[in-house]
This record gives sequence, C-alpha cells and structure tokens, in this order.
Amino acid sequence: MKAIASCFASIINQENSVCPWENIPVSQQKSILQVIASPTPPSCIVYPHTTEQLAQVMTEAHRNKWRVLPCGSGSKLNWGGLAKDVDVVVSTERLNRLIEHAIGDLTVTVEAGMKFSRLQAMLVDCGQFLALDPITQDTATIGGIVATADTGSLRQRYGSVRDQLLGMTFVRADGQIAKAGGRVVKNVAGYDLMKLFTGSYGTLGVLSQVTFRVYPLPEASGTVVLTGDAKAVSQAADTLRGSALTPTQADLLSTQLVSNLELGKGLGLIARFQSIPESVKEQSNRLLEVGAQLGLQGTIYSSVDEADLWRILREQMHSSPNDAITCKIGVLPTSAVEVLTQADLGWIHIASGLGVLRFEGDKVDKVLGIRNLCQSHGGFLTILSAPVKVKQLDVWGYTGNAVQLMRRIKEQFDKEYILSPGRFVGGI
Repeated sequence: MKAIASCFASIINQENSVCPWENIPVSQQKSILQVIASPTPPSCIVYPHTTEQLAQVMTEAHRNKWRVLPCGSGSKLNWGGLAKDVDVVVSTERLNRLIEHAIGDLTVTVEAGMKFSRLQAMLVDCGQFLALDPITQDTATIGGIVATADTGSLRQRYGSVRDQLLGMTFVRADGQIAKAGGRVVKNVAGYDLMKLFTGSYGTLGVLSQVTFRVYPLPEASGTVVLTGDAKAVSQAADTLRGSALTPTQADLLSTQLVSNLELGKGLGLIARFQSIPESVKEQSNRLLEVGAQLGLQGTIYSSVDEADLWRILREQMHSSPNDAITCKIGVLPTSAVEVLTQADLGWIHIASGLGVLRFEGDKVDKVLGIRNLCQSHGGFLTILSAPVKVKQLDVWGYTGNAVQLMRRIKEQFDKEYILSPGRFVGGI
C-alpha cells in the first residue's frame, strides 16, 4: 500500500497531494469503506492539480492494473453499486478552475472539481445561471454531477444534465487525454460522448473539464403549492401538463413529505414559474384557480419563503439517517400518484416521471415491492444510497437487454476494468 502511495507522490510533488490511507481522517475512512465491497481499504487518495497530472496518475494505474475509484468531493460516492477491490481513490477536487465564460455565447467551461455553488455564484454576478439543481448543492462538484446525472425538477423546463452539456475533456483509463464536443451551442453531428459519459459513474473515464450552456436569470419567480385528495391532485397535474402554462419546475409530493413541510394535508403538487413579473403572477393565479375548482388548498410562495421552501424540500429528501434507503425512480407520469401513495417520502416530476423516493429503517421488502410496481408500469427503481447490507442486492434492478452492449462499450474505454469496478449496471 505504501509503495502505491509513494509512486503517485513521485508524480505529484505538491504538498498534501497524496494522502496515504493511515493519514485519512477516520470519518472519511468510514465513508469510503461503506462504498467498497472489499475488507481491504484503498492505499491512498490522490489529488491531481492539472489534467496532465491526472493523465500521469491514470497512466501509472493502467500500467500496474491498479483499480481506481474516481470522485469529486465524494458527496455522491455512496451512490451506485459497491466498488470492488479498489486500490486507489482519485479525487478531482483540486481541478477547480474557471477555464472560460463566454457571456455573450451563454456557455461556461470549468474544471470538473469546481463546486456547483461556487460556479453558480460566479454566474449570478453576470446575470446568468446553470440550470441544474443537484441534491447537495454546497458540496457537489461539476464532474460529479455529470458522472451521476444529478439534477432535479429544473428538467421540467431545461432538460437533463446531458441536454445542457456541450463539451468535455476526460482522461481515459490508459492515461490518454481525450476531448468531445466543443464550447459552442451547436456542434457537428457525430457520436455523442457527452451523453455516453453522463450517468456513467466514472466507469468510462475521469472527467477533467466540462462545458455547459447557461441561461439568463429570470426577472421574477413564484411557486404554487396545491394539496389535498390524491385524485384531485392527479387531475390538477394532468391539467397543468396539458395547459399553456410553462413552469420551470413541477413535481408531485407524497403525503408524508407534504406533512413534514407543513404545506397542508394529502398529496401535493408544487409548480414554480419564472419569467417577467406579470407572467409569473398570471400563471400562478391560473394554477390556483385550477386547484380551487378541484377542491384543493392552494398557496403562493415568493421571495425568501420560496427559496426556503425549495431548499428545505431538498433537505427533507436527502438529509437522511444512516439506515435510510434513497432511490431514483422512473414511471409513466400518469402512474406517479399510484407510486407516491405507497412511498414514505417521495417527489416525482410531472413531465418526465423521474423522481426520488426515501424509506427510513429496514424496508427492503417495501422497496422491492415498489420496484416491481414501477417496472409493471414500464419504469424502473434504482437504489442510490443505502446501508451496505442493502447494497448486496442488485441496486440497479435493470431488466433491459442492453447489458452486453454496455459491456462492449466499457471494454472499448477500459479493457482492464480498472475504473470504478462494480459501480454500474451488471457489475460493470
């Protein structure tokens, strides 16, 4: 183990760039051990400062067939399957520079280790923002967001992570530096590596730079919350989907989540409108009228109250005890209410049918039951974070026929299977 750490220390000679296992804080050791399926810990954590250093690290790992677990800040390291027999953790946390912000072109290029919150602060100063809403906004890195496809209900208006990713630089498993896409909104058509890498959990390469499209900040914002009978909430969601209203975020909330947030009783529908003030007011009032006609309780949130509502909503879903099971699901939007009525805490986007469920305590049977329900409606349930004993199960629950294709792609990028071994579908 010391030999591996010494090898990487000879490559990166900056102070504190290689941290041997015995020097890693105990709390961080525990976090890492909870995400690997081996009693033997990795030898060290390596912190490259440049893309070139990252390439040298991967070259050495490939030459020695050392298995690598890439991460950013580690905020989502416990997502996905348990990694197998990891020799070294490689963190991009110190690859955190702003490369280029083309304000007029509405694009930004940053290194993968930049914190999401820091990037948003930079963009806000220029009247722009990155239209993603990851789970842990203070600690999430841009590379980690791409690697786990982590965004929330802003997909209602702006699409997913891969819809906004324009270009990237990554280091292959053999240490070669590669690029895909560019720094403009329109690129030449071809094999879309950005989509392939989004949500690949570090199994295809290690991201070092990414380019996103950004958007102007809206002038005004307002959020409508409707609560009440499940059937009426479902009808309100159907009406909203079929209307001319244009929410930037729109979600269905489970009964317990509505109760925890003190929003009312029953199921909830939460919709955010962002535009010029007149449009926000008009659209908010029209949705309130829809709710009133269905007998639902309605409230409009704005300013600080609105920001607090969305922040607390994220915290309720993801600030969970150690024994909680958090899952990502996908169902037909018309089946969302049926799923939410069986979940403890739940949050499903009305347009895409994607969402998050959380179960507290030992409720594996309930989780598997809802997985069957989702699959019966043409959907899926993937376990994101859970105790190690739960992750002995198949966390992905994938029932499609593309596993062999995924394996062939994996072998094209990482023939020795040294990157994030075991984290992806089918143990890839």
